[in-house]
Amino acid sequence: MGFLRRDDDDVADNPQTDAGAQPQTLAPAEAPHQATYEAGSLAGIPESGRERIERMKQEVARGFFTSDLSVNEFLLVKQSGFEPLGLVLGSSIYHIGFQQAGWNQSQELGVLTQAMYHARELAMTRMEEEADQLGADGIVGVRLDIGRYEWGADLAEFISVGTAVKHRGGELHRAPNGRPFTSDLSGQDFATLLRAGYRPVGLVMGNCVYHVGRQGMLASLKQVGRNVEMPNYTQALYEARELAMERMQREADELRAGGIVGARIIERSHGWGSHVIEFFAIGTAVVPTTGEHEIETPAMVLPLTG
Repeated sequence: MGFLRRDDDDVADNPQTDAGAQPQTLAPAEAPHQATYEAGSLAGIPESGRERIERMKQEVARGFFTSDLSVNEFLLVKQSGFEPLGLVLGSSIYHIGFQQAGWNQSQELGVLTQAMYHARELAMTRMEEEADQLGADGIVGVRLDIGRYEWGADLAEFISVGTAVKHRGGELHRAPNGRPFTSDLSGQDFATLLRAGYRPVGLVMGNCVYHVGRQGMLASLKQVGRNVEMPNYTQALYEARELAMERMQREADELRAGGIVGARIIERSHGWGSHVIEFFAIGTAVVPTTGEHEIETPAMVLPLTG
């Protein structure tokens, strides 16, 4: 039995032990613990960040903003009735531990699943709290990134960045839970969604860190030179993806969403070794704004360049 941890050399089994690490598997329908959002809170924002927020409030009052939107995105967001307020971000540097797993056992590594989810949720919550300080209705163009640094092999920085926006007409577009809505849609897709009679209510996600058990020597020898399915690998990856998707859909249900758009699954090992993979599902939960939805007829556009 080995221990799985972050490892730059991509070694999955390591003889080191951790007295606090115990095998843990989350129930199939169980979502990892979410960070607590408090309206008006600045608890997770450092002093320099608070000073930046205060300066941004003054800049918003005189009509100045900072944004990572492209020119086209900026114009379409404004055309949709929203004004950009400023660039907001959240960060969490998290120590990713390790967990026991059998050499030939396929199972979810619940401790690592929880750690990866909680770190992202902390970053997202701090970004939302910054947007709340600016009086924003939501955040568009959200990006979730993970960075690693040489000075911390077992550390990962989880960063969320987006542009805070507010509806020009004063309509409240926040999520049903009172938090500013979040969306990873581009400015073009955001504008198209609104024109079609839908609006985003939140960026929803689900994850699953899974150890794919190795096949026994005898079974491997029987398959030499044959075209045959590897059922143990098939079932392991299938189950891991399903768990991540199910948890993402559960978050959307909690927001009383009508559906999820732009959903995708990202697979990464994060240096745990070739047999440990995180399946991360993410998408934008949406709700209808009207009972009738009219999809605009696409217009033909011809380039003027030669």
